[in-house]
Amino acid sequence: MDDVGGKVRGLGPGAGGSPTGVGLGRLRRRRWVRWVAGGAVLVVVGALGVGWAAYRKLDGNITSDRAAADELARFEGERPTALVRDAQNILVIGSDSRSGDDNGKYGRDSGTERSDTTILLHLAANRRSATAVSLPRDLMVDVPSCRRADGSRTEPVFTMFNYAFQSGGSACTIRTVERMTDIRIDHHVVVDFSGFKEMVDAVDGVEVCLTEPIHDKQAKLRLPAGKVKLNGEQALGYVRARKSLGDGSDTERMDRQQRFLAALATKVRGNDVLLNPVKLYPVLDAATSSLTTDPGLASLRGLYDLVRGMRTIPMEKVQFLTVPRKSYAHNANRDELVEPAARKLFARLRSDAPVAVARELPEGMREGHSEELSGGLSNAPDPMPTFRGSTAAEEACG
Repeated sequence: MDDVGGKVRGLGPGAGGSPTGVGLGRLRRRRWVRWVAGGAVLVVVGALGVGWAAYRKLDGNITSDRAAADELARFEGERPTALVRDAQNILVIGSDSRSGDDNGKYGRDSGTERSDTTILLHLAANRRSATAVSLPRDLMVDVPSCRRADGSRTEPVFTMFNYAFQSGGSACTIRTVERMTDIRIDHHVVVDFSGFKEMVDAVDGVEVCLTEPIHDKQAKLRLPAGKVKLNGEQALGYVRARKSLGDGSDTERMDRQQRFLAALATKVRGNDVLLNPVKLYPVLDAATSSLTTDPGLASLRGLYDLVRGMRTIPMEKVQFLTVPRKSYAHNANRDELVEPAARKLFARLRSDAPVAVARELPEGMREGHSEELSGGLSNAPDPMPTFRGSTAAEEACG
């Protein structure tokens, strides 16, 4: 070991340097670097800790619908077979349950809930298009025997579609839709009142265009004509109001719901929400807190895997339509499917074949048919049928 000036190297103030303190300066710089490095590590670890805490919170927000999964597994043998790999069919159910922290203000909780809104969302296998089909709650359908919440079972019945969710929850609704459409439902999502409001507020409201003023006492809604930015409470009243808006029909209300969902999707994608963690977190918190899903989606990873493939779908390829329907022959206040248009729609979704939508069909064209009827595509081997509907790219105030 070398000895310089009677001091062991590295122990004296001048060791390894000059008596002017150069060695001491180097030592202090090394200590400073270590402190900075240590501080940086703490910052990174802290950030990761906050990120992990946020992830755990969001992940824990989602409710897994284990009961529905068990019921569907029991009837697996009667369910349709998925025909196209990677194509996805998700049933989105808007619950009008009055239970929960903020839902009681919308009415008395009778212990049951109804599917106020039901949408069959088809994602193409190549994720280049998405088609959302509204199913009227008053549609007359065959509802199978389903398990009630108390464990008893209902009898098979021909009744309104809304009865399926009221009597047997999401599993009964899925089985009813699968019987009606012959389409395998891969996932389902149930959204409640308060969750819908919070999602709208999380994106700082959604703009819609009103052709006339709205004054609906029951929905507590008073809005002027023209472009209006709706907060969560107003948006809920807007999509749920029926008698005071349009022609008062459920069909008109479904059209309004579709236009609002298109505006909401446009707001999320056009406001840098998906790329801005500060904006994204409250949206995710609101969304996950209101969701009940099948076990396959009941995690942030499950939802991310589903949404990831949807991010690049052009807005003009996000289509909204209502299943072809007409007034039920035996009750004008009920609906029934229009055939063969409905059957053709379901067949094309099941086989992942494209469909077209238009607000107004060309003269002489029936819904669910192509221009082949008017001689435009007479030689086409598989003409694309057109249904009344719209896309998310269409300007609501145009």
